[in-house]
Amino acid sequence: MGTKSKKRAAPAPTHTSKKQKLQPSRPAKSAHTKDKSQEKGKGKTKAFERETIAIPTVDDADTEDSDVSDADAGLLQEFGDAVGFLRSLDRNAIARSKAATERLHQLHKPIRKPRDDDLPSIVSGDDDAGDSSGSAVDEFDSSVFSDENDSDEEGPGDELQSGRGFGSDSDVEMPYERIPRRRDASVESDAPRHIQGLPIKLSDGRIQATGKMTKAPALLDGEDGEDEDETSNVPLGEAGKRVEDIATGARFGRPAVVDVVGNKSRAARIHGAKEQIASICQEIIADPENSLGLLRRLHTFSLEKIASPTHPEPVTNDIMIRKLTMLSQLAVFKDIIPGYRIRALTEKEKAEKVSQIVAHTREWEQGLLVVYQIYLRALEDSLKAKDELSDIALKCICTLATGVTHFNFRVNLMSCIVARLSKRSWDESSDLCLNTVISIFRNDLTGVPSLEIVQLLNKMIKERHFKVHPEVLTCLLHLRLKSELDVRASDTKVDRTEKLKKYSQGKAASRRSKGKPTDQPHLSKKAQKAFKERKEIEKEVREAEAEVDKEERAGTHTDTLKLLFVLYFRVLKNPHPTPLLPAALRGISKFAHLVNVDFFKDLMQVLRGLIVRESTSEDDPESLDWNTAGNAADVLNRLLCIVTAFELLSGQGEALNIDLSDFINHLYAIILPVSLLPQIDDPPPTKFISKFRMSKPESIADMLFRALNIVFSPRTSGGTVMPWRSAAFAKRLLIASINWPPNITLRALEFIEALVAKDPKLEALLSTEDRSADGIYLPQIDDPQLSRPFGTSFFELLLLQQHHYDSGVREAAQRLSRCTNS
Repeated sequence: MGTKSKKRAAPAPTHTSKKQKLQPSRPAKSAHTKDKSQEKGKGKTKAFERETIAIPTVDDADTEDSDVSDADAGLLQEFGDAVGFLRSLDRNAIARSKAATERLHQLHKPIRKPRDDDLPSIVSGDDDAGDSSGSAVDEFDSSVFSDENDSDEEGPGDELQSGRGFGSDSDVEMPYERIPRRRDASVESDAPRHIQGLPIKLSDGRIQATGKMTKAPALLDGEDGEDEDETSNVPLGEAGKRVEDIATGARFGRPAVVDVVGNKSRAARIHGAKEQIASICQEIIADPENSLGLLRRLHTFSLEKIASPTHPEPVTNDIMIRKLTMLSQLAVFKDIIPGYRIRALTEKEKAEKVSQIVAHTREWEQGLLVVYQIYLRALEDSLKAKDELSDIALKCICTLATGVTHFNFRVNLMSCIVARLSKRSWDESSDLCLNTVISIFRNDLTGVPSLEIVQLLNKMIKERHFKVHPEVLTCLLHLRLKSELDVRASDTKVDRTEKLKKYSQGKAASRRSKGKPTDQPHLSKKAQKAFKERKEIEKEVREAEAEVDKEERAGTHTDTLKLLFVLYFRVLKNPHPTPLLPAALRGISKFAHLVNVDFFKDLMQVLRGLIVRESTSEDDPESLDWNTAGNAADVLNRLLCIVTAFELLSGQGEALNIDLSDFINHLYAIILPVSLLPQIDDPPPTKFISKFRMSKPESIADMLFRALNIVFSPRTSGGTVMPWRSAAFAKRLLIASINWPPNITLRALEFIEALVAKDPKLEALLSTEDRSADGIYLPQIDDPQLSRPFGTSFFELLLLQQHHYDSGVREAAQRLSRCTNS
């Protein structure tokens, strides 16, 4: 009953009995509890502490009650001999406990003898180590070094105790390191060394020694000594700082750049540089994304002076190696530059987590930009220095501007090209730059590069006060505006489609409630969010497809055209004569259909002033080539003004009622002075050699007949031409044709024949009998209406029929005189 009372006094268990039995074994016992348990269990030994653990035996009665099936029993009876080895096992070894096994292992463990060497002990003599180590270690230290401290000579133990040993400073040389190395006796001997030749393999497969001995080159006495002196003089700390970098050092199995460039033989120097440059370029092109170090190493060969951490003194580079490197970099960058423009990452993009591939690509793109920018700066410096590398640098810049126009730093390349075109002289480099600009204009699909070049040209010409070569403006005729831009443009504003007025959400809702029209339908917040996300997705898709937006291109072309006409009008309104006037007039004539109608009257007034203005000053050196005989430049400028005026009104200017009779009178007055020019059929001289197929510049005769065709075209004259105007022009052309070359005379006779065919009243001038009673012909008056052309006849035809030396002219004159019979 006492036992029962004890159980009742215990607290009720809050968990199952099984857990209650396992719970006391989990927490660690305290020392007091452990002592009590040892006292209680005194005289008892645990199983793992015994020397042997008896193997339980199986009685026959247990075998009978076993759960072995009949099939297993039959299998054991059939193959019982295979497990007979179990009877031969050592029962005592199997029954041995773990403690007994470890004791026997320690007894039979072999004892290793200590190795005798001159190395110091691993036990440190530092104070910290002594404090942390036990007394046994201190006694061991004192016993080891007691004899050495008493000796007179200083040993390794002294160094350890004095703080100069291995434990205190690992950089201090140990005694065994100071002992010189032993060299081979054959190397130290003065006798010549011989190396046995390699064996050969016979046809039957046997290997036979040749017996040849090759004499090895003898070592010089000073080589090893110099190397040892150099290495001994260089401190270890300084040598540790001199690390070969990837751009100049001996890396990738190649010699250092300084060693290649510093070769005394120029042929060997150039050959070694060629081999290394070629191998570097090949590896870069094979794997561009992992070759930023090779790009920097390749750029090192283009430097004027090369230095490295191991060679602080700069070595002057060969000019031929620098040229080869610049051209090699050009080929490499053209190949590895991606087909898109790399933009700078935003702070948000830098902070977000990306995959390893994306991070590697971003790192390569930013590194490529850095190396490419360094290369462009080197080209720009060489171009400004005007040395032997300036032509190569200009060629590289022009090639990059045409080949990778889409990539970064495009404006820098264009600035160098435009700056080279700003000089008044003309040479091969000017041809290269102008051909580059024309190529960019022709291949431009977006219009942005063209806009940037026009901005640079406009700024450059304004700063130079129009003192540039006239060929510079001829490149603007290749702009892709006439065929791709259908909108009318102005030089002061951009004509774009009017955008619908947008209202706020509240105003739009109130307008919809009142029944007023609005282009903003009611959208919930969820629909607005979906609409915004859809627009962003469409924008990304357009960027991925790399399609040119027509609206953006039209806006860019409009801005380009605005700057273009600003430049042209600034040239026209310049109070002083400028050699850029012909190019400006040709440009206005070509893009006349794109000029805003509001500026037609002002532009006509400027053209009238140019016609009556004095010719270009003969003091201008650029105009001396034009004045070989007579005032050809003045005549050509007047003809260009007349053609430009009629081109402006031939398109959208037809709706305007502008009188162009003064331009017709100026054209009539120019015919006689033109007949006295010996170079009438020669095109204007040009120094530009274009690599594109371009129409030849029009000569004075071409401009004259072009103006005549425009004046007498049905579109200009409205279908009716005054008979007196046709007669006056026909008579003056016949007078001038007497002095002209045969080809121009034939063109004049064909034009007169067309006038006679249009107006039958001109047939009266082909006969000498018919006369008009309106007065006498006045050939000296430059007004066709006041010259009274019907008071005379075409008697010049008789001179051309009978006395002209060209048979074609005589036949054309006879054919014209017979027009009355047709």
